[in-house]
Amino acid sequence: MLHRTVMATELGSVEVVVDDHGAVKRIEFTGTQRPTGALNGLAERRCAMVVRQLSEYFEGSRHHFELALAPAGSEFQQSVWDRVLRIPYGTTRSYGEIARDLGDIGLARAVGAANGANPIPVIIPCHRVIGADGSLVGYGGGLAVKRRLLELEAGVVGGRQTGLDFG
Repeated sequence: MLHRTVMATELGSVEVVVDDHGAVKRIEFTGTQRPTGALNGLAERRCAMVVRQLSEYFEGSRHHFELALAPAGSEFQQSVWDRVLRIPYGTTRSYGEIARDLGDIGLARAVGAANGANPIPVIIPCHRVIGADGSLVGYGGGLAVKRRLLELEAGVVGGRQTGLDFG
């Protein structure tokens, strides 16, 4: 059984979906300001840790998630997402760098497709994957959301950088 809740963030509403064990199955930027909360108390309890950790991330106090993840995907997608999980907070990697980590630089486009299919953005930080030229390319939540997540991690407040470099 899946449990859902919607949380408000500075980037709009985010839907969180977990399984019976609390493992994260999906996170989705809804692009709207939807009412927040779970459909029932059980869903609220199952999603509580994810909501808390995401809230801490958006507040800038959490740099690493400690959550069980259960994304559905192919073996190749899982291998890409595993590599993406290793990208440190406040840094970026290119699709080509991840392909090279997988043993074949020719897989850069396939890495891009797998990254685009990531069902758990933010926690599996696909926003940290950029083009070879440093450009912000592709993001399911939109490039404005990707830029804002990278700015958050870089310590940018009100357009002014206060800490980490994400380039």
